[in-house]
Amino acid sequence: MSSLDINRILRETFVVEVERHSELGSTNDRATDRAKQGAKKLPLLVIADRQTAGRGRGGNSWWTGPDSLAFSLLLESAAVENKAGAAPLVSLAAGVAVVETIKPLVQNKEIGIHWPNDVIAAGRKLAGILVEVLSDGRAIIGIGINTNDPLGKVPAELIPIATTLLELTGTRHDHTDILVALLNRLERRLITLAQTPAELTAQADSFCLQRDKSLTLQLGRQTITGLCRGIATDGALLLETSEGLHSYYSGTIIA
Repeated sequence: MSSLDINRILRETFVVEVERHSELGSTNDRATDRAKQGAKKLPLLVIADRQTAGRGRGGNSWWTGPDSLAFSLLLESAAVENKAGAAPLVSLAAGVAVVETIKPLVQNKEIGIHWPNDVIAAGRKLAGILVEVLSDGRAIIGIGINTNDPLGKVPAELIPIATTLLELTGTRHDHTDILVALLNRLERRLITLAQTPAELTAQADSFCLQRDKSLTLQLGRQTITGLCRGIATDGALLLETSEGLHSYYSGTIIA
Protein backbone atom coordinates (compact mmCIF):
# COMPACT_ATOMS: atom_id res chain seq x y z
CA MET A 1 0.00 0.00 0.00
CA SER A 2 1.19 3.53 -0.68
CA SER A 3 2.40 5.56 2.26
CA LEU A 4 -0.20 7.34 4.37
CA ASP A 5 0.24 10.72 6.02
CA ILE A 6 -1.78 10.19 9.20
CA ASN A 7 -1.03 13.67 10.52
CA ARG A 8 -2.37 15.24 7.35
CA ILE A 9 -5.57 13.18 7.56
CA LEU A 10 -6.09 14.33 11.16
CA ARG A 11 -5.25 17.92 10.29
CA GLU A 12 -7.32 18.30 7.12
CA THR A 13 -10.43 16.17 7.74
CA PHE A 14 -13.12 15.68 10.38
CA VAL A 15 -11.51 12.44 11.57
CA VAL A 16 -10.42 12.59 15.21
CA GLU A 17 -8.53 9.30 15.50
CA VAL A 18 -6.84 7.03 12.96
CA GLU A 19 -6.13 3.37 13.62
CA ARG A 20 -3.93 1.78 10.96
CA HIS A 21 -3.21 -1.94 10.65
CA SER A 22 -0.85 -3.81 8.38
CA GLU A 23 -3.49 -6.55 8.10
CA LEU A 24 -7.08 -7.02 9.23
CA GLY A 25 -9.85 -9.43 8.44
CA SER A 26 -12.40 -6.63 8.04
CA THR A 27 -12.14 -2.94 8.84
CA ASN A 28 -15.89 -2.89 9.56
CA ASP A 29 -15.46 -5.69 12.10
CA ARG A 30 -12.61 -3.82 13.78
CA ALA A 31 -14.69 -0.62 13.90
CA THR A 32 -17.52 -2.64 15.47
CA ASP A 33 -15.12 -3.97 18.10
CA ARG A 34 -13.93 -0.44 18.89
CA ALA A 35 -17.55 0.69 19.25
CA LYS A 36 -18.22 -2.17 21.69
CA GLN A 37 -15.11 -1.16 23.63
CA GLY A 38 -16.62 2.30 24.07
CA ALA A 39 -14.58 4.36 21.61
CA LYS A 40 -15.10 8.02 22.45
CA LYS A 41 -12.88 9.86 19.97
CA LEU A 42 -15.10 9.94 16.90
CA PRO A 43 -15.11 9.95 13.94
CA LEU A 44 -12.65 7.05 14.10
CA LEU A 45 -10.95 5.91 10.90
CA VAL A 46 -9.85 2.27 10.73
CA ILE A 47 -7.64 1.47 7.76
CA ALA A 48 -5.85 -1.70 6.74
CA ASP A 49 -2.92 -2.11 4.37
CA ARG A 50 -4.30 -5.58 3.67
CA GLN A 51 -7.85 -6.78 4.31
CA THR A 52 -8.28 -10.55 4.19
CA ALA A 53 -12.01 -10.97 4.87
CA GLY A 54 -13.71 -7.85 3.57
CA ARG A 55 -17.51 -7.98 3.60
CA GLY A 56 -20.16 -6.69 1.24
CA ARG A 57 -23.93 -6.56 1.56
CA GLY A 58 -25.82 -9.75 2.32
CA GLY A 59 -22.76 -11.57 3.60
CA ASN A 60 -20.95 -11.37 0.27
CA SER A 61 -17.17 -11.15 0.35
CA TRP A 62 -15.24 -8.13 -0.92
CA TRP A 63 -11.86 -8.65 -2.57
CA THR A 64 -9.19 -6.20 -1.44
CA GLY A 65 -5.95 -6.19 -3.40
CA PRO A 66 -2.57 -5.41 -1.80
CA ASP A 67 -2.59 -1.91 -3.30
CA SER A 68 -6.27 -1.16 -2.77
CA LEU A 69 -7.74 1.34 -0.32
CA ALA A 70 -9.90 -0.27 2.39
CA PHE A 71 -11.19 1.63 5.40
CA SER A 72 -14.10 2.09 7.78
CA LEU A 73 -15.37 5.15 9.58
CA LEU A 74 -17.11 4.92 12.96
CA LEU A 75 -19.48 7.86 13.43
CA GLU A 76 -21.63 9.27 16.19
CA SER A 77 -25.33 8.56 15.88
CA ALA A 78 -26.03 12.25 15.18
CA ALA A 79 -24.23 11.86 11.87
CA VAL A 80 -27.01 9.61 10.60
CA GLU A 81 -29.85 11.15 12.65
CA ASN A 82 -30.21 7.83 14.52
CA LYS A 83 -33.34 6.91 12.59
CA ALA A 84 -34.73 3.74 11.09
CA GLY A 85 -33.77 3.29 7.47
CA ALA A 86 -30.65 5.42 7.84
CA ALA A 87 -28.23 2.85 6.39
CA PRO A 88 -29.44 3.01 2.74
CA LEU A 89 -29.37 6.80 2.74
CA VAL A 90 -25.92 6.91 4.32
CA SER A 91 -24.77 4.40 1.69
CA LEU A 92 -26.01 6.75 -1.04
CA ALA A 93 -24.23 9.68 0.64
CA ALA A 94 -21.02 7.68 0.65
CA GLY A 95 -21.54 6.67 -2.98
CA VAL A 96 -22.00 10.28 -4.02
CA ALA A 97 -18.82 11.24 -2.13
CA VAL A 98 -16.82 8.48 -3.82
CA VAL A 99 -18.05 9.47 -7.29
CA GLU A 100 -17.29 13.13 -6.64
CA THR A 101 -13.78 12.22 -5.46
CA ILE A 102 -12.88 9.82 -8.25
CA LYS A 103 -14.58 11.56 -11.19
CA PRO A 104 -11.79 14.16 -11.70
CA LEU A 105 -9.21 11.36 -11.73
CA VAL A 106 -10.82 9.29 -14.49
CA GLN A 107 -11.86 12.29 -16.62
CA ASN A 108 -13.52 10.96 -19.78
CA LYS A 109 -14.58 7.63 -18.27
CA GLU A 110 -18.22 7.23 -17.23
CA ILE A 111 -18.56 6.84 -13.47
CA GLY A 112 -21.61 6.63 -11.28
CA ILE A 113 -23.69 4.67 -8.80
CA HIS A 114 -25.35 1.28 -9.03
CA TRP A 115 -28.04 1.27 -6.36
CA PRO A 116 -27.67 0.56 -3.54
CA ASN A 117 -23.93 0.50 -2.80
CA ASP A 118 -21.59 0.13 -5.78
CA VAL A 119 -19.55 2.67 -7.71
CA ILE A 120 -19.08 1.71 -11.35
CA ALA A 121 -16.49 3.18 -13.72
CA ALA A 122 -16.28 2.37 -17.43
CA GLY A 123 -18.89 -0.35 -16.91
CA ARG A 124 -17.05 -2.21 -14.15
CA LYS A 125 -17.07 -2.15 -10.36
CA LEU A 126 -14.49 0.23 -8.90
CA ALA A 127 -15.70 0.60 -5.31
CA GLY A 128 -18.11 -0.93 -2.82
CA ILE A 129 -19.76 0.45 0.29
CA LEU A 130 -21.07 -1.31 3.37
CA VAL A 131 -22.99 0.74 5.96
CA GLU A 132 -23.93 -0.82 9.29
CA VAL A 133 -25.95 0.98 11.97
CA LEU A 134 -25.22 -0.39 15.44
CA SER A 135 -27.76 -0.95 18.20
CA ASP A 136 -26.69 2.26 19.95
CA GLY A 137 -27.31 4.28 16.78
CA ARG A 138 -23.69 4.79 15.81
CA ALA A 139 -22.86 4.03 12.20
CA ILE A 140 -19.98 2.36 10.42
CA ILE A 141 -19.25 3.28 6.81
CA GLY A 142 -16.96 0.79 5.13
CA ILE A 143 -15.49 1.69 1.75
CA GLY A 144 -13.25 -0.34 -0.52
CA ILE A 145 -11.75 1.23 -3.63
CA ASN A 146 -9.68 -0.65 -6.20
CA THR A 147 -6.90 1.88 -6.61
CA ASN A 148 -3.36 0.84 -7.53
CA ASP A 149 -3.68 -2.87 -8.32
CA PRO A 150 -3.08 -3.99 -11.91
CA LEU A 151 -5.81 -6.20 -13.36
CA GLY A 152 -3.31 -9.06 -13.28
CA LYS A 153 -3.71 -9.14 -9.50
CA VAL A 154 -7.51 -9.26 -9.65
CA PRO A 155 -8.98 -12.76 -9.14
CA ALA A 156 -9.78 -14.32 -12.52
CA GLU A 157 -13.51 -14.57 -11.79
CA LEU A 158 -13.69 -10.83 -11.08
CA ILE A 159 -11.77 -9.56 -14.12
CA PRO A 160 -14.92 -9.31 -16.31
CA ILE A 161 -16.72 -7.16 -13.72
CA ALA A 162 -14.01 -5.25 -11.82
CA THR A 163 -11.66 -2.41 -12.62
CA THR A 164 -9.03 -0.35 -10.82
CA LEU A 165 -7.90 3.26 -10.92
CA LEU A 166 -4.53 2.10 -12.24
CA GLU A 167 -6.27 0.30 -15.10
CA LEU A 168 -8.47 3.30 -15.87
CA THR A 169 -5.80 5.99 -15.74
CA GLY A 170 -2.47 4.24 -16.33
CA THR A 171 -1.01 5.85 -13.23
CA ARG A 172 -0.74 5.17 -9.50
CA HIS A 173 -2.62 7.44 -7.10
CA ASP A 174 -1.66 8.71 -3.67
CA HIS A 175 -3.88 7.20 -1.00
CA THR A 176 -3.55 10.18 1.34
CA ASP A 177 -4.77 12.54 -1.39
CA ILE A 178 -7.75 10.28 -2.12
CA LEU A 179 -8.63 9.83 1.56
CA VAL A 180 -8.45 13.53 2.41
CA ALA A 181 -10.62 14.47 -0.57
CA LEU A 182 -13.09 11.66 0.07
CA LEU A 183 -13.45 12.25 3.81
CA ASN A 184 -14.09 15.95 3.26
CA ARG A 185 -16.73 15.24 0.63
CA LEU A 186 -18.29 12.57 2.84
CA GLU A 187 -18.54 15.02 5.74
CA ARG A 188 -20.34 17.53 3.50
CA ARG A 189 -22.68 14.90 2.10
CA LEU A 190 -23.62 13.66 5.58
CA ILE A 191 -24.45 17.25 6.53
CA THR A 192 -26.56 17.55 3.37
CA LEU A 193 -28.32 14.29 4.28
CA ALA A 194 -29.14 15.60 7.75
CA GLN A 195 -30.30 19.04 6.62
CA THR A 196 -31.72 18.66 3.10
CA PRO A 197 -31.97 14.93 2.32
CA ALA A 198 -33.81 15.51 -0.96
CA GLU A 199 -30.77 17.39 -2.25
CA LEU A 200 -28.56 14.39 -1.44
CA THR A 201 -30.87 11.87 -3.09
CA ALA A 202 -31.24 14.11 -6.15
CA GLN A 203 -27.46 14.05 -6.52
CA ALA A 204 -27.46 10.25 -6.14
CA ASP A 205 -30.19 10.04 -8.78
CA SER A 206 -28.11 12.15 -11.18
CA PHE A 207 -25.25 9.65 -10.76
CA CYS A 208 -27.50 6.59 -11.21
CA LEU A 209 -26.21 4.47 -14.12
CA GLN A 210 -29.14 2.03 -14.02
CA ARG A 211 -31.80 4.42 -15.30
CA ASP A 212 -33.94 3.00 -18.13
CA LYS A 213 -32.30 -0.42 -17.81
CA SER A 214 -34.16 -3.62 -17.02
CA LEU A 215 -33.27 -4.76 -13.49
CA THR A 216 -34.19 -7.82 -11.47
CA LEU A 217 -34.38 -7.25 -7.73
CA GLN A 218 -34.16 -10.08 -5.22
CA LEU A 219 -36.32 -9.23 -2.23
CA GLY A 220 -36.38 -12.14 0.17
CA ARG A 221 -37.82 -15.06 -1.80
CA GLN A 222 -39.43 -12.72 -4.31
CA THR A 223 -37.90 -11.42 -7.53
CA ILE A 224 -39.15 -8.26 -9.21
CA THR A 225 -38.19 -7.24 -12.75
CA GLY A 226 -38.80 -3.81 -14.16
CA LEU A 227 -37.32 -0.75 -15.83
CA CYS A 228 -35.26 1.42 -13.52
CA ARG A 229 -36.61 4.94 -13.26
CA GLY A 230 -33.85 6.19 -11.00
CA ILE A 231 -33.57 6.92 -7.29
CA ALA A 232 -36.48 8.52 -5.45
CA THR A 233 -36.24 11.54 -3.15
CA ASP A 234 -36.32 9.20 -0.14
CA GLY A 235 -33.50 7.01 -1.51
CA ALA A 236 -35.71 4.18 -2.84
CA LEU A 237 -35.02 2.41 -6.10
CA LEU A 238 -37.80 3.14 -8.60
CA LEU A 239 -38.84 0.21 -10.79
CA GLU A 240 -41.58 0.38 -13.38
CA THR A 241 -43.17 -3.04 -13.66
CA SER A 242 -46.26 -4.33 -15.47
CA GLU A 243 -48.19 -3.26 -12.37
CA GLY A 244 -46.91 0.32 -12.36
CA LEU A 245 -44.16 2.33 -10.70
CA HIS A 246 -42.97 0.99 -7.33
CA SER A 247 -40.41 2.04 -4.72
CA TYR A 248 -38.00 -0.47 -3.15
CA TYR A 249 -35.94 0.32 -0.07
CA SER A 250 -33.95 -2.91 0.20
CA GLY A 251 -32.99 -5.92 -1.85
CA THR A 252 -30.18 -7.11 -4.10
CA ILE A 253 -29.87 -6.47 -7.81
CA ILE A 254 -29.25 -9.87 -9.40
CA ALA A 255 -29.54 -8.94 -13.07
